[in-house]
Amino acid sequence: MHDIVATRKMENGVACYYGESGKEKRETFNYQELIDMKINALDLLMDPKNYAVDSKAHRIVMKK
Repeated sequence: MHDIVATRKMENGVACYYGESGKEKRETFNYQELIDMKINALDLLMDPKNYAVDSKAHRIVMKK
């Protein structure tokens, strides 16, 4: 799991940026994937530090 440090709205989803091995990486999720994971896209965009990303499983989880 990697902490999300920033997010950006895209045309069909959300890009999540996280640090791995000293480099900034990006994982993108479309809106249907976020709905399936029960992640509120607006909350993810407004407060990304409350979330972590598992790049191997292509999942987002809430840290709280």
